[in-house]
Amino acid sequence: MGNIPNTVYLTFDDGPTPEVTEWVLSVLKEHDIKATFFCIGNNIEKHPDIFKKVIEEGHTIANHTFNHLNGWNTDNQKYFENVDKTERIITQYYSSFKDNKLFRPPYGKMKSSQAKEVLKKGYKIIMWDVLSADFDKTITPEKCLSNVTKNTRNGSIIIFHDSVKAYPNLKHALPSSIKYLKENGFTFATVR
Repeated sequence: MGNIPNTVYLTFDDGPTPEVTEWVLSVLKEHDIKATFFCIGNNIEKHPDIFKKVIEEGHTIANHTFNHLNGWNTDNQKYFENVDKTERIITQYYSSFKDNKLFRPPYGKMKSSQAKEVLKKGYKIIMWDVLSADFDKTITPEKCLSNVTKNTRNGSIIIFHDSVKAYPNLKHALPSSIKYLKENGFTFATVR
């Protein structure tokens, strides 16, 4: 029996976003990698064709609220309605979502009462251990890359963003991260 490969999980928050998500999909396709996309319901409504392309290319779809809400600053009822609305939108296009319901709270912030209710709704809450910080306009693309390469271990969940704000860092860090990880014996999987 051979060695168990080092597996990592690429995740993308905040899409679908015109041009950026399509570029991400082309990079993933080039490397034959499947990833997990934590989508904002409002963006799915605005860009259903891009969302359908993410599904058609075999990536995993996950819920990231409708309006990118910070749970710490949001009334619970409003938060749950926002999650439910996004689920309804996702399932219009992706009926198998109910078989693998994944959720990531925007900013990684949610109250414990919100987490309990989201779990009751059948979701797995997926956080991350490697923050690329691609959204941070004060860091260089090289720093974004080193955030990934210096911190990734077997089982790491790496967070990128398919957003306009992240794109300047993402366009350098994503292909370079994939190259580095492949060269260092990592394989890629989707979150389940």
